[in-house]
Amino acid sequence: MGDDFLQAFNVAFLIIIGVLLFSFIIFFHELGHFLFAKLGGIRVNEFSLGMGPRLFGFRRGETEYSLRALPIGGFCAMEGEDEASDREDAFGSKPVWKRVLVIVAGGLFNILLGLVMMLFLLAPQEVYATTTISQFAQDSALAQAGAQVGDRIVEIDGYAVYTDRDLSFAMALADPAALHLVVERQGQRVDLGDIAMHTQTLEDGREAVAMDFYVQPEQRTVLGLLRRAGADTFSMTRMVLESLKGLLTGRFGLNEIAGPVGTAQAVSQAAGAGLEQGFGQGLSNLVFMMVMITVNLGVVNLLPLPALDGGRLLFLIWEGVTRRPVPPKYEGYIHAAGFILLIGVMALVTFHDVFRLITG
Repeated sequence: MGDDFLQAFNVAFLIIIGVLLFSFIIFFHELGHFLFAKLGGIRVNEFSLGMGPRLFGFRRGETEYSLRALPIGGFCAMEGEDEASDREDAFGSKPVWKRVLVIVAGGLFNILLGLVMMLFLLAPQEVYATTTISQFAQDSALAQAGAQVGDRIVEIDGYAVYTDRDLSFAMALADPAALHLVVERQGQRVDLGDIAMHTQTLEDGREAVAMDFYVQPEQRTVLGLLRRAGADTFSMTRMVLESLKGLLTGRFGLNEIAGPVGTAQAVSQAAGAGLEQGFGQGLSNLVFMMVMITVNLGVVNLLPLPALDGGRLLFLIWEGVTRRPVPPKYEGYIHAAGFILLIGVMALVTFHDVFRLITG
């Protein structure tokens, strides 16, 4: 009874931490907009922690700082951002380059947060995995194809491999019957061609590549930690872009997409799996999921789509090239249409999440 209670308490505590971390991810995004707006001399009417009904706040200078009831992020309301304003400190009155910095700051802050969280995850580890082969398992398909100990894997099916995260991601997407591998051997690129790999059966019944080799470890150093955190964050950014490319080309279907419900389920499962090894591992798994979420949010938000920061950036680039802004009325129409489309897609994905959750 005591162990069950402790397990339930740990799960509940991790859920609370997850909600707060998710809220902080969105808040940190808005903080990027806020800081660069202030640096650019743009009036910020309100900067809020949380959404929904206002609980309390205070005014300092031109800005109202408020706390709202729902811990789901926040917002940065700039003068003239969504409405016409003749003020000199309005968003639309500033040079294009200043507005560009304000718009991209949110997404870049999300990726920066991912880097900081990655440092937190990597710091306790004594060694890190590399992409250099140290030995092979018995009857290794890779060894039979000509790979050698000391080879550094640099490309799988055209996907550049820089870290072990790249390696795992590329292996997961590869066709086990014809994995195209390129390695670096004594400073020279060696193309090993298509390799028929051994396979393993996943829980959902799919066949995936079986890793039949081991990689060399890298001892932790201060510079190595910083380099590794940056490389892993960059790898995650590439993974998001590659996944989006897969959605556009039809490589991934609706089953590979997770909305808010699916994401919450994945976070819960990751935290629960970690708790089986202890609270520390559960927390580590939770933070890792948050790294993935914040990097995803940063990258997706900068895509050139209406209603997202990337869509606003596209209009600013047009203004910078043509020296003429798009009329606010028409820009508003486009963003409104994009927002409706975005809500429709989210509703579809959420419905599929719930259906998948119910049906198992």
